[in-house]
Amino acid sequence: MADQPPPDAHAAAPIRPALAPVFVAVLFGIALVVLHRELSHYRYAELRQALAALPRARLAAALGLTALGYLALTAYDHLALRHLKKAVGLARVSFVSFSAYAFSNTLGWSVLTGGSIRYRLYSAWGLSTAEIAQAIAFCALTFWVGVLTVAGSSYLVVPAPVITGLGLHPLVVRVAGAASLLLVSGYLAWCSAWKRPITVRGVLLRPPSLALALAQVAVSTTEWLLAASVLYVLMPPTLGVPFLGFAGIFVLAQTAGVVSHVPGGLGIFEAILLVLLREHVTGTQLLASLLAYRMVYYLVPFVVAAALLVGHEVAGHGKEIARAAVAVRRAGSAVVPHVLSVATFMAGAILLISGATPGLASRLHFLDRVLPLAVIEVSHFLGSLIGLGLLLLAIGLRRRLDAAYQLTIVLLVAGAGASLLKGFDYEEATALAILLGLLLPARAYFYRRASLVAERVTPGWFAAIGVTLVATAWLGLFANRHIQYSGELWWQFALRGDAPRFLRATVGAVSALAALGLWRLLTPATPRSGPPSAAVIDRAAAVVARSPVAAAHLALTGDKTILFAPEDRGFVMYSAVRRSWIAMGDPVGAPDVQEELAWQFRELADEYGGHVVFYEASARLLPLYLDLGLVPLKLGEEAVVALEHFDLEGSERRGLRRSHRAVQRAGCSFSLLTPEQIPAALPEMEQVSNAWLDTRRTREKGFSLGRFDPRYLQRLPAGVIRQGDRMLAFATLWPAAPGTELSMDLMRHVPDAPNGIMDYLFVELMLWGKAEGFRRFHLGMAPLSGMESRRGAPLWNRLNALVFRHGHRFYNFQGLRSYKEKFRPDWSPRYLVSPGGLAIPRVLADVTTLISGGLKGVLTR
Repeated sequence: MADQPPPDAHAAAPIRPALAPVFVAVLFGIALVVLHRELSHYRYAELRQALAALPRARLAAALGLTALGYLALTAYDHLALRHLKKAVGLARVSFVSFSAYAFSNTLGWSVLTGGSIRYRLYSAWGLSTAEIAQAIAFCALTFWVGVLTVAGSSYLVVPAPVITGLGLHPLVVRVAGAASLLLVSGYLAWCSAWKRPITVRGVLLRPPSLALALAQVAVSTTEWLLAASVLYVLMPPTLGVPFLGFAGIFVLAQTAGVVSHVPGGLGIFEAILLVLLREHVTGTQLLASLLAYRMVYYLVPFVVAAALLVGHEVAGHGKEIARAAVAVRRAGSAVVPHVLSVATFMAGAILLISGATPGLASRLHFLDRVLPLAVIEVSHFLGSLIGLGLLLLAIGLRRRLDAAYQLTIVLLVAGAGASLLKGFDYEEATALAILLGLLLPARAYFYRRASLVAERVTPGWFAAIGVTLVATAWLGLFANRHIQYSGELWWQFALRGDAPRFLRATVGAVSALAALGLWRLLTPATPRSGPPSAAVIDRAAAVVARSPVAAAHLALTGDKTILFAPEDRGFVMYSAVRRSWIAMGDPVGAPDVQEELAWQFRELADEYGGHVVFYEASARLLPLYLDLGLVPLKLGEEAVVALEHFDLEGSERRGLRRSHRAVQRAGCSFSLLTPEQIPAALPEMEQVSNAWLDTRRTREKGFSLGRFDPRYLQRLPAGVIRQGDRMLAFATLWPAAPGTELSMDLMRHVPDAPNGIMDYLFVELMLWGKAEGFRRFHLGMAPLSGMESRRGAPLWNRLNALVFRHGHRFYNFQGLRSYKEKFRPDWSPRYLVSPGGLAIPRVLADVTTLISGGLKGVLTR
């Protein structure tokens, strides 16, 4: 558990992320009120009859038009990559685009759903973060071009349906249509005349050519008309609304659903269509058409996309096809758990909805002949509780919990059985069996052995579960509105007792959720206070003493919060700047502890609306960071000397020998101070430190470096150089567990020290470490070194390689690497791992501010 968040963590947690779910829930509630009012004169039986009366030929036509519509949607991505001049392959782009739109159409929040799928797969195929962001922006622009074109044409040519539904003056509707088309014309003119790129919310956008812009208009208009035609063919023949006029209403309702951020526009889309078309079609007929539309245009593509993503990932594991397949599997490791999480949530919603609606009389009579009534009643009640359980387990699946995976399998089997026993609902049982078939091969993705009950539930998940329960309750009340409610209804048990079963199941699910919430509320909260206390640092010091990583000593500086693993088996040290929660290095601990700590840190940051960042992360844990949904950016390379082979012999050590002997001839000697000897030497060390800072006109840094703090220094050994009785230089040491590695932290000397004194100090420390049995000596990082500047390298690497070669006026990057090279080290890459896209510039600024000790440190040395 975390000792505390940093002092500014609450400031770093913005209000907007917490209010967004509330806003969505309020909009959904308003939509339910409108639906309730518009359907107040209809009964559930009429809705079922209208749904059953839909001709099979129309359903088949709707499926065909859906296929054509999603084919047109894939053209969005093809145009975007053509604009970026990126060749990814027709099949790959179609696969990514179809999956992204199937998910974003169904779940909403397209940047988080479709955007994350695009990032995971496109990045595996060589696109940079900036290029993916540009592709997403291009697709969004194509979407709105289609909205304006179809809506503008409809309102200008056939405004009557909107006039009737909203009571607007014809001139107002036509002016809105003309303005929409004028915006599209302006966009085309801009693409024709403007050639320079522009920046929109941090994304650099280059205007497409006029031919490509015209293709955007054509593709998006075709796609919107196909989407509208899917619902149009499902409408009753007596609708009496021209197709173009219907398309205008359809676009208006869809746009309102998208803007609301309610998943799939659920409720918003239906409410607007009920209001605008109430003069043309009955409420039950329209709602039946809308339910069929939801299944055909949303549910079917979503199930197909989920199966394709999981199947694509599982198939990839059976083919060891070089580097590309490995990259795609890593991308899939971030996508597949999310896919299965959403599918599990939907399975839970299906069970809850089934429990709220009446069963088919013919199937119930069949069950009555083979089962006791008590079995039917208990199965119905348990089915709803299992549905609630799946809603909650979806959270654990998204976080890759082993316990959630195993319990989900159990509940899916139990849910399928309950569906058959309560009403012989074989359709539900089949859907749950399909999900079970997708889940079983994905066992490797659910590896976290954390406590399920200890997981935090975010406001977004609470809102999603609450909205699902409210919608289920409303549907049950609508389905049983002809029943006179009374206290006796709770205790009625009969084969056709749909209303009593609905009441018992709904109250049972709500009570179970309330009990869980109350239990979590009464669970003692983790104490949260200011900076870490001496006792907390002592706990961290015990972990550091066992760690094979020397840099773990940075936990002892007192400027970072410590998130401990259970039983103090490891920790994450971090600080928060605005929304950036920045961990220093990898989590400290054994590999299994590192995985669990990384996830705990991610969830803690999510609770406060923060972005997770790992600074100076190692290459070894990159697969874990990719699983967390983070993007690695190379910072440079760290020099590590193998002490087993280090000495001053040989021609390659001639320069070091010369420096070492020169300092010895100047009367200098080396000695090592233990932590117990540091207090007596602190006054001299402080004089050396102040002289060093004054000479360089700099100030103490922090976070990734120690500072001259007596409390910190007294925990470390130090190597010192004296000339007679005068201390000339010192370096504090980070000794890891015996037989592992050694590193330095503070390295300071007086201005008049002999030339080569730091060479002498480094050599003596390495020889001492070798004699003590340490295997490695860390010389620290050479920023920006090891960056590829070739044409195919990422833009970040090419820019940094340019700075490394030509940035000597600002910092001697090449000189620092050359200095460390004389010790003949091995080089290992280090990364900044953070959210991708538009968050990267802000994260870089926050890291710089943190290390420099605030804005003043950024602006001054």
